[in-house]
Amino acid sequence: MSKDITLLKDLCENFKKDIVDGPFGSNLKREHFVDEGIPVLKIQNIKPFLIIPKNLNFVTPEKYEELKRHSYKQGDIVMTKLGNPLGASAIVENIDDGLIVADTVRIRAEKIDTKYLCYHLNSPITQDLINSQQKGATRPRVKIANVRELPIYAPKKEKQKQIVKILDKAFEAIDKAKENIEKNIQNSKELFQSRLNEIFSQKGGDWEEKTLGEFYDVRDGTHESPKYQESGYPLITSKNLKFGKLNYDKIRYISEKDYVNINKRSKVNIGDILFAMIGTIGNPIVITDEPNYAIKNVALFRVDNTIDSSLFLKYYLDSSFVINKMQKEAKGSTQKFVGLGYLRSFPINKPKLNIQKEIVNELSVLEQETKKLEEKYQQKLENLEELKKSILQKAFSGELV
Repeated sequence: MSKDITLLKDLCENFKKDIVDGPFGSNLKREHFVDEGIPVLKIQNIKPFLIIPKNLNFVTPEKYEELKRHSYKQGDIVMTKLGNPLGASAIVENIDDGLIVADTVRIRAEKIDTKYLCYHLNSPITQDLINSQQKGATRPRVKIANVRELPIYAPKKEKQKQIVKILDKAFEAIDKAKENIEKNIQNSKELFQSRLNEIFSQKGGDWEEKTLGEFYDVRDGTHESPKYQESGYPLITSKNLKFGKLNYDKIRYISEKDYVNINKRSKVNIGDILFAMIGTIGNPIVITDEPNYAIKNVALFRVDNTIDSSLFLKYYLDSSFVINKMQKEAKGSTQKFVGLGYLRSFPINKPKLNIQKEIVNELSVLEQETKKLEEKYQQKLENLEELKKSILQKAFSGELV
């Protein structure tokens, strides 16, 4: 196999022109972008085996001609040399010819099958090597020189095509299996949502209709932007409410003075519910641990009775019946939001406490079963991703054919 190992640059006619990264410095800045024109591919547009043509930037034809050395065309491979995953590579398809940005690479290798090379670049062998060569602590990246020097297992073209045929067939079967699993995950979520909507659309009888503000103490966090610091008290925003939990990734900290001042208005207690008011509206969370944080642009629902009362309201706020209505009526053009007055006046039907408890018991059991199913399906998805990596590993270790 060693005799078939070739450096990537040697698979090009002229590697200095065929393996290039994007323009640096002032050559391509935000002010050069226009509403329509020649597309510019960014890191966010490049995933393994896939170009995502969303939120594209554009330049004028004149700017494109000026920076043509950094252009791509149909059939080229583009790669990320910054970010996670590092070295993600995809063949350019279904998008007009354009430019790449600084932290991406365009590869035009004439002496190797393009699809074979794309599989190779996304394989564990190449990915591990690229990641071992990354530099930089906060924003690790790989140099263009390292990309050009990547070792590529390049057997004869007939064998390359044979390997591509096997990989295409295997990946098609794996992707079909993943699609079915993802449908099962969606079906389990829809089943739970269907029961939520069925329960909370009830009216009359033992159910009393009022507003959230009439039933609960509804507040919100600060709207100011306190001075941030490296440590101190966490400031929870809508971005930190995810999947029924507080997410402390990229959390920002404030001083004790600001923490105390904010909490005069909206101190969070155990049993309260936090609710995102801006961006992705919703994601209600019941607080079960003693809080040591303040909140910003987050609603707080204070529930005076029991944890069952909190969970009842949480399930209500989590129902698509409620969220769809709020999203439809939300204000704002670029970023949707709901105000405190809107939340206080939002309608809710609520039964007596004993019925709330029965509903919470039923939904808790159903929710746990749904989560177990989702975890099972998620494990299957992860197993399929590992199978892909295993097949790629064998393909470019000379073990597949």
